[in-house]
Amino acid sequence: MSVPLLDLQEQYRPLREDILAAIARVCDSQQFIGGPEIDGLERELAAFVGAPHAVGVSSGTDALLVAFMALGIGAGDEVIAPTFSFFATAGCIVRVGATPKLVDIDPMTFNVDPEGVARALSPRTRAIVPVHLYGLCANMDRIGAIAASAAVPIVEDAAQAIGACHHGRQAGTMGAVGCFSFFPSKNLGAFGDGGFVTTADERLAREMRLLRNHGADPKYFHQRVGGNFRLDALQAAVLRVKLPHLQRWTDMRRANADRYDRLLAEAGLSQSAGGPVVVPSRPAGSTHIFNQYVIRVPGRDVVRERLTANGIGTEIYYPVPFHLQECFSTLGYRKGDFPEAERAAAEVLALPIYGELRPEQQAEVVEALARAID
Repeated sequence: MSVPLLDLQEQYRPLREDILAAIARVCDSQQFIGGPEIDGLERELAAFVGAPHAVGVSSGTDALLVAFMALGIGAGDEVIAPTFSFFATAGCIVRVGATPKLVDIDPMTFNVDPEGVARALSPRTRAIVPVHLYGLCANMDRIGAIAASAAVPIVEDAAQAIGACHHGRQAGTMGAVGCFSFFPSKNLGAFGDGGFVTTADERLAREMRLLRNHGADPKYFHQRVGGNFRLDALQAAVLRVKLPHLQRWTDMRRANADRYDRLLAEAGLSQSAGGPVVVPSRPAGSTHIFNQYVIRVPGRDVVRERLTANGIGTEIYYPVPFHLQECFSTLGYRKGDFPEAERAAAEVLALPIYGELRPEQQAEVVEALARAID
């Protein structure tokens, strides 16, 4: 049995008529930029996340970019971020002219090490960017205390974490700004790129709305040099159909993660059963939404080749930490500077976890993994 890493058709089929009707509604209105679909989605997202303000933007990358711009971060500033994440986390810091101050990760959660954040603080620090990787919130109690003591704002990279919680607080509501992605593989995915930002600060919300539209208000009168970071109405209409199903889809992912934990233990593969596989960490007080189910396994590349040969879809999130990327060579980091991130990059492997994944497909994944490790 072949098992894909992600099957979006399974999610789309039962919603097809509602989605096509929503798209037709926008087409009939001929209002593709701004308008009631954007306004409605922003209200609904703010209510779901529990944030006073939600601002739709063109991608998760642009969510980070507009947040940094709104905070006035630029040349000469430093922004603390983990070295292990999707490229946009560090790339957007550089794009506004600032310098990424990279930090190693916690080996159990893959999230940024709070003590590394504390050590990285300097007089030039203008923001801290914890990444809620794979759908698990970073240790925001400790990071929040560090940020507060230094009077530095937090920009949460919650691109993979919509609906995740840390001690009752939702991802995207624990910093100055939360940044989210609607990339199709996310728990709430659009039909292309899209994203949004959240904040409790009315001034920041107003600034980000301004910046996403070339800094113009009113039209053709530009208060800032912004960009074209708008979310389009077609994507908003699709997302409004999908948003009411998000909690159920996330519950399905969490149930699939529970099943993987059990199957891997029963097969003697997980470390709890004496095997070599490290299953995802679930710290007390945190709600993991499992945008990805990422294991650690020695000999990862050989294991992945064998899984691929058996029709099992996998992915490596992420094979090269930022400090070893060619484009960041001028930052002066070297191999060995962040050993936990480097070890994770050599061992992590994402297994299929989408909500519609069937129990027999998961059993096939685990059986194939056992054969690949043997």
